Amino acid sequence: MNKLAINSPAKINIGLVVKSRRDDNYHNIETIFYPLLLSDTILFEKSNSTEFVSNSNQLNNTGKNLISEAKEYLEEQVGRALNVKIKLEKNIPIGAGLGGGSSNAAATLKALNKLFDLNCNLKILLSIALKIGSDVPFFINPVPCFASSRGEKMRRVQLLLSEPILVVNPGIYISTKWAFDQINITKKNDCMKKLSEKKVITIEDIRKFAVNDFEQIVFNKFPEVKELKEKLYSFTTKFVMLTGTGSSVYAIFSNLQKARNAKEYFENKYFTYLNYPVDQASIT
Repeated sequence: MNKLAINSPAKINIGLVVKSRRDDNYHNIETIFYPLLLSDTILFEKSNSTEFVSNSNQLNNTGKNLISEAKEYLEEQVGRALNVKIKLEKNIPIGAGLGGGSSNAAATLKALNKLFDLNCNLKILLSIALKIGSDVPFFINPVPCFASSRGEKMRRVQLLLSEPILVVNPGIYISTKWAFDQINITKKNDCMKKLSEKKVITIEDIRKFAVNDFEQIVFNKFPEVKELKEKLYSFTTKFVMLTGTGSSVYAIFSNLQKARNAKEYFENKYFTYLNYPVDQASIT
């Protein structure tokens, strides 16, 4: 095998609670990760040297990204260079709370492990993933799951939304580090754990239990995101929430036509993506 193409999916957070600060400068969290059909595509091809190119000028100009970081960690693990040409087709907005960079990193670990026959087992891949970022381990096997600790302790949950999900990103970059620096942990909140313990999680359960500790922080700093959430509710949605630390907001609708109406309203100004569950079976 000389080349391999892999899809790198986005995610949303069904709630996100910050439990405590850790001694390693991270935070203990509780959330439910839910994968979307929205994805980047990455092509890896063996070569005599390493080359990276993307349709995103932002990534082309930085020279450093989570794909290259994942590759370097993997090279360190196996003790040799892994020279490849990497072509990234970026569809997931950057810095949007959708996990695009983390997903790209996990996809890189999986793809290079297969392309070069490295035989790194799941434990090794998860260990490397956590070095890169707290939500990278989820993308090694992106299925709906309850995540705790830094996000690396995962337990699968029975959650398969039968309703359309509309994701809207207002194009505002929000630093994850900035958002966590603003967190004021004042009370114990077990709502996400209670939600995860449901035998089968329904939209009614989500509406009752799910909260995102970053919503008020983000809304205070970026009123446009608050206005976006309020406007989405005006389209008779069943549930609306900020994903991760933002700035993307997602809305769950009772039917496809309502979701399409909302998409039509927002798509001229913002990035939008309609996740329609008819294709849920393609998520692996």
